[in-house]
Amino acid sequence: MSRGAGLHVALTVEQLWQRVPGGSGTYIRELVDALPGDVAVTGVRARHADAVPGAGLGVPVAASRLPRRALYDAWNHLRRPRVPGPARGADVVHATTWAVPPRSAPLVVTVHDLAFLRSPEHFTPRGNRYFRRALEVVRREADLVLSPSQATADDCARAGIDGDRVRVVPHGVRVPDGVGDAARAAAVRGSDRPYVLWCGTLEPRKNVPGLLRAFARLAADRPDLDLVLAGPAGWGDTADEVAALAAPLGDRVRLPGHVSWTDLHTLYAHARAFCFPSLWEGFGMPVLEAMAHGVPAVTSAGSAMAEFAEGAAVLADPRDPEALAAALDRATGPDHDTLAVAARARAATYTWAAAGASTAAVYREAAGA
Repeated sequence: MSRGAGLHVALTVEQLWQRVPGGSGTYIRELVDALPGDVAVTGVRARHADAVPGAGLGVPVAASRLPRRALYDAWNHLRRPRVPGPARGADVVHATTWAVPPRSAPLVVTVHDLAFLRSPEHFTPRGNRYFRRALEVVRREADLVLSPSQATADDCARAGIDGDRVRVVPHGVRVPDGVGDAARAAAVRGSDRPYVLWCGTLEPRKNVPGLLRAFARLAADRPDLDLVLAGPAGWGDTADEVAALAAPLGDRVRLPGHVSWTDLHTLYAHARAFCFPSLWEGFGMPVLEAMAHGVPAVTSAGSAMAEFAEGAAVLADPRDPEALAAALDRATGPDHDTLAVAARARAATYTWAAAGASTAAVYREAAGA
């Protein structure tokens, strides 16, 4: 997409070169595409010998001379180097994750969540050190902070980021055209039975063991229903715990591992329900994606997901397997059709075009200040 010359933004895109870009990668791609035409973007990434220029973003991407780990550590501790090459002339620098370049222009930082403060045991020691140092940088240097939810904005305030610097800009959602048919969904998961879907990375805060305990309670009364856990193993022993809990359920639990973006949306489209009982998220994009497909969702009460899902999904205590099982029974049974209609209608109110326009307004506010 061509851009005008109204405002030039240097935007970090290194997340797209991660093995699993995850929700942050989706955010970067969708935001770049949704920004209005008078915002010119130059992506910023680390050095990669095998990198494809632009990673399909449609905007120029400037590469640092440093590889990822060295670049992130230098930004975090030395506050150098500046953004590279053509990005140096930017009117605004936007750090889209906790990798925050030095402030060579007004600095906007997206804080997706502060889960490392809420549950440090869910992160590696190195990760905790890195994130806490990055938080210090944001407190000291960020002109404005973007938050995808009020829950995260409240966490920012508790963490010492002035509330008058925080702007809540919810994410949007996009459903791809031409997702696969039911046969493709069956091939991806290895079964043609109806199923409850979960997706993400198998890591502690996602609470997949809690979902398995709930499904085990439901399974005896619902022999027609499978559970599909789509996503790669993360750090820690979550994958081992999941395997142990899944074993007694036999082929009722399917673990296809990491799936392509298209196959993921195929799984969404044909699921009987979606369950995402995460202990904490900054936004919870998978829930909104499932709802956009008209799939009844079950997610965590009192969370960022509840901000957009309440009244259009079933909310339950994620730490209570009985409550989760009852919620799944509602979503897959008597309330299914009503929830499906409500989910699709609610998701339609969250667009990337709106997120792009609101983010551009934050850029202009930062540049003007």
